[in-house]
Amino acid sequence: MLASYIPVVIFILIAISLPVVGLAVGTLIRPFKPHATKLMPYECGVDPAGDSHERFSIRFYVIAILFVVFDVETIFLFPWAINYDQLALFGFIEMVTFLGILIVGYFYVWKKGALEWV
Repeated sequence: MLASYIPVVIFILIAISLPVVGLAVGTLIRPFKPHATKLMPYECGVDPAGDSHERFSIRFYVIAILFVVFDVETIFLFPWAINYDQLALFGFIEMVTFLGILIVGYFYVWKKGALEWV
């Protein structure tokens, strides 16, 4: 019974050993020549302005979450578009209802000022 697990164990060992061996070989082969210029933070060729640990406005996170929510909800349009002929009128009404709720949510967020970047 345990013999049937041998391929799984071999696969796990290979999966663990490949990244470990790759990182070890890379550490041994690569040149290590630290320099103050190389260790500076990189900001598109411009010297960094300010501390890298400054706080971001909560609006940044709100807009990011709203983007993810609206982006994920639009993924639901693809299966509907593919099966549009089979769903007939019922599918059309369901999608109009879905899009209506999505648009109401969008206008709610817009009126609350969450999309204003100040």
